[in-house]
Amino acid sequence: MSAMPTPQQNHLLAALPVEVQQRLFLNLELIPLPLGKILYESGDALRHVYFPTDAIVSLLYVMENGASAEISVVGNEGLIGVAVFMGGESTPSRAVVQSAGYAYRLLGKQFKAEVNRHGEMLHLMLRYTQALLTQMAQTAVCNRHHSIDQQLCRWLLLSLDRLPGDQLTMTQELIANMLGVRREGVTDAAGKLQKLGVIEYSRGHIKVLDRPRLEQLSCECYAVVKKETDRLLHYMPARPGSQFSQFSQLSR
Repeated sequence: MSAMPTPQQNHLLAALPVEVQQRLFLNLELIPLPLGKILYESGDALRHVYFPTDAIVSLLYVMENGASAEISVVGNEGLIGVAVFMGGESTPSRAVVQSAGYAYRLLGKQFKAEVNRHGEMLHLMLRYTQALLTQMAQTAVCNRHHSIDQQLCRWLLLSLDRLPGDQLTMTQELIANMLGVRREGVTDAAGKLQKLGVIEYSRGHIKVLDRPRLEQLSCECYAVVKKETDRLLHYMPARPGSQFSQFSQLSR
């Protein structure tokens, strides 16, 4: 059997001061996050925050007619539930598991108490929130101005940055729901990437074969989000095989 995840596999938890870790880790609860699980719905009072270790959670806005679109993805770089420490206690978005795995859960009141107690932790959370807001804003621009092909490349790259390997388990229908587009558009875009040898796709399983090429085919939105995330979140490790530093220079 594989070893169970540790809190340090979430890079945000790993970046906390040791004294904060010693207090928080005693109250963390490891929970499984199966694909499709909803952590909270729009308007729900947030009782917990979640620190993913090897899962990805999508934040979605859902319209009255049931249509949805993803506004951001969260993985092992951060947490779900920033509204808890910002004082809002609820959010109009839905949080749904996009890639199965595990997360550590913490009561919101315990999280707030620690943030209020330790200035360095507050500073870290504010920087993370700024990075998250950048991703949300750039996603909105991307959905409005860029092709489905480019959106799919951006989405794949953001997802891979939050996973330990180069593979995703994801159906085209779910990807279409995340991007807010028709399934046929995703099928066509994924088929183009497969013909170019960038990805291998079969029965809901996506393997990225050529990440540098995927970065080149993506719009500038991925570069903007990645650059700002790296600037704000110094604790994030470099992604093996990425040509992002070269690509970002060319796309300025």
